[in-house]
Amino acid sequence: MTTDSSTAEVSEEPGRAEDRQGIDEIHILWISEGMSCDGDTVSLTAAGQPSIEDLVLGLIPGLPKVNLVNKVLSPSLGGEDFLAPYRAAVRGDLTTPFILVIEGSIPNQNIIEGDGYWTSFGNDPETGEPQTLNWWIDQLAPKAWAVVAAGTCATFGGIHAMAGNPTGCMGLADYLGWDFTSQGGLPVVNVPGCPIQPENFMETLIWVLYHAAGSAPPPPLDHMLRPQWLFGKTVHEGCDRGSYYEQASFAKDYNSPKCLVKTGCWGPVVNCNVPKRGWMAGIGGCPNVGGICIGCTMPGFPDAFMPFMDEPPGGTLSSLAIKPYGAVVRRLRGLTNELVNHEPKWRHNKRKLTSGYDPHWRP
Repeated sequence: MTTDSSTAEVSEEPGRAEDRQGIDEIHILWISEGMSCDGDTVSLTAAGQPSIEDLVLGLIPGLPKVNLVNKVLSPSLGGEDFLAPYRAAVRGDLTTPFILVIEGSIPNQNIIEGDGYWTSFGNDPETGEPQTLNWWIDQLAPKAWAVVAAGTCATFGGIHAMAGNPTGCMGLADYLGWDFTSQGGLPVVNVPGCPIQPENFMETLIWVLYHAAGSAPPPPLDHMLRPQWLFGKTVHEGCDRGSYYEQASFAKDYNSPKCLVKTGCWGPVVNCNVPKRGWMAGIGGCPNVGGICIGCTMPGFPDAFMPFMDEPPGGTLSSLAIKPYGAVVRRLRGLTNELVNHEPKWRHNKRKLTSGYDPHWRP
């Protein structure tokens, strides 16, 4: 009886047994009905290393079979056939474990006291009333093998959570609690970006899937639950323009290749890898194409970074402090550059060898 009881307790927790053994098939239930523009779904289609097509077609070795459910792949214009996997997951009837991906900010339904709704996803089959995003999260998140927030709106609230908004919007971890743990033992996995950088999201999702397959450890996350290997460095640390800052060479307009700090760039304090990774196929990315960093991967976005295009706080002081150092460094480097910008004198077409070569081995 004790053995039977123990077995029953394990089987009551979806995903736990599969987690230990390695999952061979999994659903990804993607809901983009948070407060958003669907830009993260659009951005994801640009991923190429790997692409979402590679994932769905099973072309990546070692991953579970993936069944992706996203409204852009809907077999109809809405309707119960599209919602069937979500409803099965709510009932606990889905045939595989699932990863819940949320796109968009989570509104606070409590502040309207049941009178209406901020955003919905399908209708209640019995009443015909819209089913709120909050209801779906409440039903699905506790059952999910992993929960992933796609984009800054879903991770930290983003644009819709800015000061003065009437919706009370928040990020998914704010809604579920920062101590939330999924059935796979993971916290909410936050992949910020407005929108997500395509490869950043795919790389994170692949890591989660390898972990589900039992062939990788949990993805390392920072204190804001972002993938540490992607968001552990600042924009400035990976920016091609960073050396200009060191030399106190600052752009005065957006046509300049120099450091953009004085035109409003927050790169020195923003955690993001876009300057190194680029946007599509390694090309693009805000400072790489002359755009300032406005901090869209950060929890305080947008409020903490406004007004955009004004010099960031501390920018004046830091640029003043770097000027004397930068002037000296720039001059010294110029002298060294001049010195090493000539060929050695022994490279000549004359009979006498002046390279210092010593044929001491000859008799």
